[in-house]
Amino acid sequence: MKIKLSWPPKELNPNARLHHHALARAKANYRAACGWEMKAQGIRQMDASALHVSLTFYPPNRIRRDLDNMLSSMKAGLDALSDALGVDDSLWSITITKANETGGYVLIEVEQKS
Repeated sequence: MKIKLSWPPKELNPNARLHHHALARAKANYRAACGWEMKAQGIRQMDASALHVSLTFYPPNRIRRDLDNMLSSMKAGLDALSDALGVDDSLWSITITKANETGGYVLIEVEQKS
């Protein structure tokens, strides 16, 4: 299954320096927004014991970004994915890549592992 989520807000970048209340609010807002996006895309809970999740980042512009920071920025979105699928993220394997094109979104592909 493929899921397209909006680009995480800059406040969720690990290099951002925010007050912990502002950071908590940004995480909660992004997690809720991702939850609604997945509901709109018809994502439902699945019966799986393990998943492989591939993340492809399509940055909003050509600014250089580290893959590890992009992954960290997506934590709230991945928690929303875990909620939507009903599969704990400790049972996932993850692949991350950065696309050569821009777009301002994250494409997630989910596959059941046997």
